[in-house]
This record gives sequence, C-alpha cells and structure tokens, in this order.
Amino acid sequence: MVESFVGTWKLVSSENFDDYMKELGVNSAARNMAALVKPTVRISVNGEVVKIRTESSLRNIEISFKLGEEFDETTADNRKVKSIVTLDSDTMIHVQKWLGKETTIKRKIVDGKMVVEFTMNNVVSTRTFEKE
Repeated sequence: MVESFVGTWKLVSSENFDDYMKELGVNSAARNMAALVKPTVRISVNGEVVKIRTESSLRNIEISFKLGEEFDETTADNRKVKSIVTLDSDTMIHVQKWLGKETTIKRKIVDGKMVVEFTMNNVVSTRTFEKE
C-alpha cells in the first residue's frame, strides 16, 4: 500500500504550520524562514525500505526506514528523535518521540493529493501536496 505514496510531491497549501512549529518549540526566526519555504517531498521504496526525502531552499533531509521498525531521526528543526512509521490501511503514521514529548505525522492520499496532518498536543497542522 506504500506504493500509492511513491513519487515527487510539491507543497500547495499549508494550514496552521506556524502554530505546530511553535508547539514543537521551534524559535520564531526558524519558523519565519520555514513559512517561506515550499518543500518538495520525494518518496521511494526499495524492497522493504521506504525513503522520504524532503527538499527545500533551507535544508534537505532524508529518512530511510522499514515499516514498524524504530529508527533514529534528526528532524528539519534539529531534534534528535526516535521514530516509527506504520501503515494503517491507507494512512502512513509517523510517530516521533524525544525528551518525553511526542508528535504524530499522518500521510494520506486523498483525491490524488498527499494530505499530511501534523499533531502535537492539541495543535494540528494540515499541509497538502500535489504530485509533480
């Protein structure tokens, strides 16, 4: 089912991302820069390994993982987290944990678009990507 996510995705809309980053503890200068960026996300699969590469004018980050296996991740805002990605029917669920905190990133294909929902505590941000 991961195959539906494979491809190159361009950000087309973003809601409440600043509040989400604030909840993560990202400083205002970094949030202001991030607000200007429209990242491209490239998702590929090689056997059991899923690779998600996020490219922007600020920074490129890449994670590789096997579904259901915990891995170490350094996030775009430089948090060192323990992550696990699972698939629940048509939703890819990415949980990051660090210093007793937790955030969840849910990716889902809706009408040919990738809708990504970021949740930290009660703050939810939705970013929508279109396939290139």
